[in-house]
Amino acid sequence: MFTVRHLVSSARVPISVVIGAFFLAASAYAQSDPLPSWNDTAPKAAIVAFVEKVTKQGSPDFVPEPERIAVFDNDGTLWIEHPMYTQLAFAIDRVRTLAPQHPEWKNVQPFKAVLEGDMKTLAASGEKGLLDLVMVTHAGMTTEDFQKVVTDWLSTARDPRFKRPYTELVYQPMVELLSYLRANGFKTFIVSGGGVEFMRPWTEKVYGVPPEQVIGSSIKTEFKMQDDTPTLHRLPEVNFIDDKAGKPVGINQEIGRRPIAAFGNSDGDLEMLQWTTMAGAPARLGMLVHHTDAGREYAYDRKTEFGRLDKALDAAAITGWTVIDMKADWKQIFKN
Repeated sequence: MFTVRHLVSSARVPISVVIGAFFLAASAYAQSDPLPSWNDTAPKAAIVAFVEKVTKQGSPDFVPEPERIAVFDNDGTLWIEHPMYTQLAFAIDRVRTLAPQHPEWKNVQPFKAVLEGDMKTLAASGEKGLLDLVMVTHAGMTTEDFQKVVTDWLSTARDPRFKRPYTELVYQPMVELLSYLRANGFKTFIVSGGGVEFMRPWTEKVYGVPPEQVIGSSIKTEFKMQDDTPTLHRLPEVNFIDDKAGKPVGINQEIGRRPIAAFGNSDGDLEMLQWTTMAGAPARLGMLVHHTDAGREYAYDRKTEFGRLDKALDAAAITGWTVIDMKADWKQIFKN
């Protein structure tokens, strides 16, 4: 049998040199792969093929750099959203912190449910109940004070299952995707139903997305002079809901260009993917993250209170959107 050892012997090359060269080559290959946390399955191939054709000069699908806009949902697309949205966990903690100042909450829903740990009743309160929590816990302070509250909470809060900071429970494959797109002339935006001022303090550090490229739901603010200092005060009134049909509206208002790539994970992202992909030329890419990995993260789709993927999953089969199977398509979920 002719082996590498015979080759080394005949060429008088030390085997240690050959082994070293082998590992150097393997390392170089790993470094050349822009998406190392993705398995070599259809979604990765679709991403690479899309980027190559929209960035290749002379390609019929070439897109000039200023028009390379990619939009990403946040909850369930870029970071964890179970057993509840992270911002809801923040609001619940805020209710408990503020409760001594509001003894009436012991008898008023949904605050009563929060204080009693009755998550079933809280979930049953629906969007109105959750909005009531947000209005009370996110308002009544300046924008700077709110930013500090968010930053302080994220530095100490831990996910109940993984016992890690929420900002460590971001999906490594998607972080790589963000970087890969930016390396190829894309501008990446977060378009989330979550609060825009809840996200902006940390998205640049975690995702590389600066605050001016974050679009989200918002409450009203008003300008005030406070001790001769100009401030913006947060009011307990809804300004804009950046979810479902609101996402294309937010994209149009804040970006002013139709994206050519959109990434989501739930029915709340349906209209964003429709707006992005159902516009004809140039080439368009729509992708949905399907949570299928109960071992490494969670498995859910049509029957869940948070991140329901039902209508959008059906639409993917019709429109040709790529569905990312978390269990099959990702080598890892979180950064080790």
